[in-house]
Amino acid sequence: MSEAAVHVRDLHKHYGDKHAVDGLELTVEQGEIFAVLGPNGAGKTTTVEILEGFRHRDSGEVRVLGLDPAHGDRAWRSRIGIVLQATNDLAELTVREQIHHFARYYPHPRDPEEVLAAVGLVEKAGTRSRQLSGGQRRRLDVALGIIGNPELLFLDEPTTGFDPQARRSFWDLVRTLREEGTTILLTTHYLEEAEYLADRVAVVHDGHVIDSGPPAELGGREARRPTVLWTQDGQTRQVRTATPTATVADLAARLGGPDGEVPGLQVVRPSLEDIYLDLIGHTDLDAEADVALPTTRPTTRESVR
Repeated sequence: MSEAAVHVRDLHKHYGDKHAVDGLELTVEQGEIFAVLGPNGAGKTTTVEILEGFRHRDSGEVRVLGLDPAHGDRAWRSRIGIVLQATNDLAELTVREQIHHFARYYPHPRDPEEVLAAVGLVEKAGTRSRQLSGGQRRRLDVALGIIGNPELLFLDEPTTGFDPQARRSFWDLVRTLREEGTTILLTTHYLEEAEYLADRVAVVHDGHVIDSGPPAELGGREARRPTVLWTQDGQTRQVRTATPTATVADLAARLGGPDGEVPGLQVVRPSLEDIYLDLIGHTDLDAEADVALPTTRPTTRESVR
């Protein structure tokens, strides 16, 4: 069997008394899309920065593409691609100029013109990057992330600020990259994004993974039991059950009117968001602030390379 693209065991990172990462364990298999979910301050960003080689860990085992990222050399870096949350690189260059420019940084880059087509920017090839819309700029970020033909691509909150149409279009691009063999690790606050894209997800809270698996299995069977609701004696009643069809049949037999209908009958199945909120204890996603820390993570693509 091939080695996992990402292997993390008992990872720790402290900032004074703050345990940003506290015994985190994670495995990302080659060729899959893996999503990391969690509220602000959960440890996602610190973990990803350690995987990218931009932050040192205190302890734990980490291997990315078979190597410890703390000692990743130039050859190792050429095998990964990174799309940061925001970039403002070379704003006066056109889209085509930027893609051709960064292709020169890699030993075996993809064809720049093919990358232009892959991210849907052929019509904007002659446009300066500062003139692009938010969605077009994000596509350029992805183009620069994949121009080196990476085996592993990190996407950090890739569709923040996108309108629904732009988000769906971006999702199609990410799936295409996976079909071409790229392993993708993404962080996101959008539950529907993880559900649509990811083969597996991990929920991170308080610095460690509290659950992981395919989106359809997150939380286990018990968490996915549907709830049957109905109206009886002017009040809404409900029961959570693994056999909703049998429950509905029983209600119809006991409470059904002349037409067999049960007043206010609903069968509600938990969404991924419901299960996620149960896992993290209904933590407000926007209430917790990330730890304000000095970072060595690059803010321009020049420094990434």
